[in-house]
Amino acid sequence: MPRILAFLLLLSSLVGCGLLPEVIDETKSWSASKLYYSAKEHLADGSYTEAVKMFEKLEARYPYGAYAQQSQLEVAYAYYKDNEPASAIAACERFIKLHPNHPNVDYAYYLKGLANFVEDTSIFARFADQDMSERDPKSAREAFDAFKELATRFPQSKYSAEAVGRMKYLVNNLAAHEVRVARYYYKRGAYVAAVNRGKYALENYRQAPALEEGLAIMAKSYDKLNLPNLRDDALRVLKLNFPNSPYVAGDGPVQDKPWWKLW
Repeated sequence: MPRILAFLLLLSSLVGCGLLPEVIDETKSWSASKLYYSAKEHLADGSYTEAVKMFEKLEARYPYGAYAQQSQLEVAYAYYKDNEPASAIAACERFIKLHPNHPNVDYAYYLKGLANFVEDTSIFARFADQDMSERDPKSAREAFDAFKELATRFPQSKYSAEAVGRMKYLVNNLAAHEVRVARYYYKRGAYVAAVNRGKYALENYRQAPALEEGLAIMAKSYDKLNLPNLRDDALRVLKLNFPNSPYVAGDGPVQDKPWWKLW
């Protein structure tokens, strides 16, 4: 520690005496517009880290005005392109909070959804060997919420159609996740937990293909819990929505289960 302190003192004295070159910031006297368009050039060239630096300098030096506002949105895009989704999400949230009525706030919601979507696309592969009950597709849910907010508040936005399409994809994945967790609980005899996860999927992700299995798990769990009325309700909904479901038996009994096929 004494050696480090001595080195730092020596370095400071050398800089003070002019024996070491001083780092010069060539942008020091630049105007807001020059910083902004320089940052845009870096974006166009794919130099995203440099673009972020320029946008942040602009906002720090000129915190008021149109260039500063636009920089707050552009820096979110730069982070997104630079594979920094967490920083992109934070920048989008900051922009939405500061400028809820900005003409381009719909894009902030769209970009926030995209950044969360990027994190979600690899979540199941990333945690393939993890205990199902411990997985939490937080990014998928937040992407869905951002796209939903965009489509609901700005139905005429040019980003709304794509947002709705991505929502459909996310609904299917989120429902499938809940059903896989329900299956996990059922196989371990945690029937109440299995029912709750199936109900959550049914209430929040309507019309998702995974609900077919979710309803079957609910019916089987209710049967294990000796709740025949609830079991029959779940079966009725299953048969109504999925009349050709492989989980529903025909008129004849299935081995030790008279009203559905086993997995």
